[in-house]
Amino acid sequence: MKTYAVGDIHGRLDLLMLALEKIEAHARGEVARLIFLGDYIDRGEESRAVVSVLKELEQSPNVHCLLGNHEEMMLVAIRGRDPRDLNRWINSGGDETVRSYGGRGLGDLSDLDVLPEEHAAWFESLPTLISDHNRIYVHAGLMPRVPAIDQDDEIKLWIRERFLRAKNLKAFPDGKHIVHGHTPQWKGKPDADQPELLDHRTNLDTGAYATGALTVGVFDFERPGGPTELLVARIQATHLDPTSPATLID
Repeated sequence: MKTYAVGDIHGRLDLLMLALEKIEAHARGEVARLIFLGDYIDRGEESRAVVSVLKELEQSPNVHCLLGNHEEMMLVAIRGRDPRDLNRWINSGGDETVRSYGGRGLGDLSDLDVLPEEHAAWFESLPTLISDHNRIYVHAGLMPRVPAIDQDDEIKLWIRERFLRAKNLKAFPDGKHIVHGHTPQWKGKPDADQPELLDHRTNLDTGAYATGALTVGVFDFERPGGPTELLVARIQATHLDPTSPATLID
């Protein structure tokens, strides 16, 4: 069985649908597992539609959606109704999500009323990590020197530097290749929309909302390590500059 891991979508319904077409064509009718790495909402214009598609897909036992930090920010705002949490989410791209649900996206608590409970409840049901005998799939990463089973959700959703600085698998007690998103990397690559492929981890966040490229890693269930192939759904870049520091927040 092949596993198709999909990077951060961020409201790009057009790229999601193209990626699904590419996965279907590549699988050629064989049973496959799909893992979505989180961050389905914010920044792109069609977050509501993306969530609806993924929620429907996940009814299949072979489709798994992980929680991302952007979904967590939305949940915190909905459940707590604290203006500070709402503004934090809105300023991280939540304004586009609210507008996709029919709200104004101006940081007013009344905007939370347009967000359907069924979508919030679905986010709450999502796991923060999936593993098999060769790999760990997680949104942001793992704390070095801590077994996966002991990792806090906050780490799995938000970690950056301590995880990214780890040089090899020796830093991770589970000894498994880690597949993640969360942190698009622009430096050190010939093209900003290329994934980060290392011996101990694969970073599939290629900044789809900014670069117009959504990356899918194809993994052989029986073969350890990184992807055997990459599928790229590419349409067009937005007006955002992928090299700008503003695109690297959260």
